[in-house]
Amino acid sequence: MTIINLDHISSNPLLPEVKKSMIEAINRDYANPSSQHKAGEEAAEVLDNARQSVAQLINSASAKEIVFTSSGTESINHAVKGVAMANLEKGKHIVTSNVEHNAVIRSIKRLKPLDYKATSISVDEYGRVTPNDVADAISDDTIMVSIMHSNNETGTIQPIREIGKITKEKKVIFHVDAVDSVGVVPIDVQALGVDLLSFASNPFYGPTGVGGLYIRRGTRVFPVLDGGIQENNKRGGTENLIGIIGMGVAADLAGRDMDARLAHFRKLKDLLLEELPNYIDEYLINTHPEFSLPNLLSISIKYIEGESVMLMLDDDDIAVSTRSACATGSLRASHVLISLGLSHADAQGTLVISLGIDNLEQDIIAFLQSLKTVVTTLRDISPLYKKSSQA
Repeated sequence: MTIINLDHISSNPLLPEVKKSMIEAINRDYANPSSQHKAGEEAAEVLDNARQSVAQLINSASAKEIVFTSSGTESINHAVKGVAMANLEKGKHIVTSNVEHNAVIRSIKRLKPLDYKATSISVDEYGRVTPNDVADAISDDTIMVSIMHSNNETGTIQPIREIGKITKEKKVIFHVDAVDSVGVVPIDVQALGVDLLSFASNPFYGPTGVGGLYIRRGTRVFPVLDGGIQENNKRGGTENLIGIIGMGVAADLAGRDMDARLAHFRKLKDLLLEELPNYIDEYLINTHPEFSLPNLLSISIKYIEGESVMLMLDDDDIAVSTRSACATGSLRASHVLISLGLSHADAQGTLVISLGIDNLEQDIIAFLQSLKTVVTTLRDISPLYKKSSQA
């Protein structure tokens, strides 16, 4: 059975080179990188090589600024809670936005019993923050601004460089959730002016269960996981060396193939946008037309439920999603889409199409053909559609 995967935002297959490197590492049976003997020193050298590869991908000034974690979620928790614990003497105020990932939202919520306060900034119809709103929200007791680079449900990219200038001027720590951006689009932490950047391996075809946190030298952040002195004493626990090796290889490949991948994604996304009105009508595009990931498109189809569309497409062996995989199972409309100003009905009719390097133009056409049939079938039985037609 061949499945057309248009849900790459949820997971990606390992690239052959990544898989090969991890199998070879397993067969080498590396020692603990923290061990002082020769076998441990060899493992530490391999760990450092992977750290250098990841640092190069985001233009970190030093590989020592990279802390390996178990996931993007852990990286975000480390950034938010670690900054909060390390900067108590300055204040207890955090600035964020209405469209952040739940890892950011819930990390901040976890701090509220400790009297931390948060200002959540509203966004425009595409989910974009206005930098001046960030500046206005910063007060004397603000310790951090946390704004994501790209949204995992809409693909919209935020004006991070402009916000970075503001936080630098106001001397506030700036954290950016770039889990769905690193390795997909060029990310330069120096040019963006960020202090902390969370990311994960899987979006650029590395293994799941491996993430990273860039911590600019001099930024005050406490460890969230206490234990040993691994990761330059910033994250206790023996590193997932096999996964990190795979992440390092994936980072090298992402940097090498970035331009080709971007061109491929843009070609497919342009085709999807161009052909979509030839197959269905009455829909909304939630993704910013200019500032967005090249491999993601969010569409809200009126009068039907996105989950029903997804399940019927799955019967045709086409995989899409309706929202973040981390929020799957929730009956509530996406907080991201509601923040864009969508009605609950339109938000529930949303599909997220995310492209991969394995997708072809014929995949887009096959998806659209199936989508037309599915939408027609569901609207025929939708009371909302019948009511609209009679109006």
